[in-house]
Amino acid sequence: MTAPTNRRAIHRVQARAAGAPPRARVRRLLLGLGALLACLLPQAVAAQCRMAALAALPERAQLHWPASAGSPPLPLVLLLHGSTGTGAEMLRDSRLAETADARGFAVVAPDGGIAGTRGFVWNIPGVPTVSGAMPAAGARDDVAYLTGLIGRLVATGCVDATRVYATGLSGGGRMASWLGCVVPGRFAAIAPVVGLRAGRPRREDPTQPDPASCRPDVPLPVLAFAGDADTTNPIGGGGAPYWRYPQAAALQRWAALDGCTRAYARALDARHYEQGYADCRNGTSVAVRVRRGGTHSWSVVDNDALWTFFAAYRR
Repeated sequence: MTAPTNRRAIHRVQARAAGAPPRARVRRLLLGLGALLACLLPQAVAAQCRMAALAALPERAQLHWPASAGSPPLPLVLLLHGSTGTGAEMLRDSRLAETADARGFAVVAPDGGIAGTRGFVWNIPGVPTVSGAMPAAGARDDVAYLTGLIGRLVATGCVDATRVYATGLSGGGRMASWLGCVVPGRFAAIAPVVGLRAGRPRREDPTQPDPASCRPDVPLPVLAFAGDADTTNPIGGGGAPYWRYPQAAALQRWAALDGCTRAYARALDARHYEQGYADCRNGTSVAVRVRRGGTHSWSVVDNDALWTFFAAYRR
């Protein structure tokens, strides 16, 4: 885990002697009231970033702190690997660290809670893993682990709790979608990659998402990325038992959850198009960007577009 290199100076106001003139005493009183107001309004003053606490976190996770970071607390992107992958591989293959260096946000890339024959997979309750088996009863609760990891990073004073985002590839995209379903208040936005879901497939009709399994209590902005030549998680649906319903059904479900009222479709360029919903509650939006000929990989993502989307929202 790489600790940040920049430090933030902490300035303290020194009280003057008791015999100071009345004007000075009034000034001290106003300063004291300002300090009290800052305590009552936590966002008014950023917490001190404790770099040693960042470095000491006992996590099996890769933390990238941007080379040219501004003053903490910084935005944080939770980056989730695909099934049988690792956080280190995801950080390397996504090249999101380069975007973080250029745009000034932190990235954390942990490992899933279920060990595979190679790498790790994520525990999404009630949904088979890529092996076809349901997660074992004793498997790590990955929702609790990931929200706990975010909480520990925020507690260092280095990460802004109002600007935490989730993205991930394939199984990591499905896990990011699940986080949006069950703990939406922890994230300002999500961006699943070749893995957009809106809950478990319905048992009686797996071509549709089960609405009971994805009922976020707050609107959540969503931007997915996909490829129309993806045969692992085909955008038209089908595939493995964990997949089944089409991407359009997931998109429609998120639009309903966010209270969106206007559907749209537009070409972005010769190789990309976007389908989505606008005029949603709380200024949110729901969309997917599709790469023509795109396959089951991070190559369908424009990292700058991903960050521009995230940066438009805070919780």
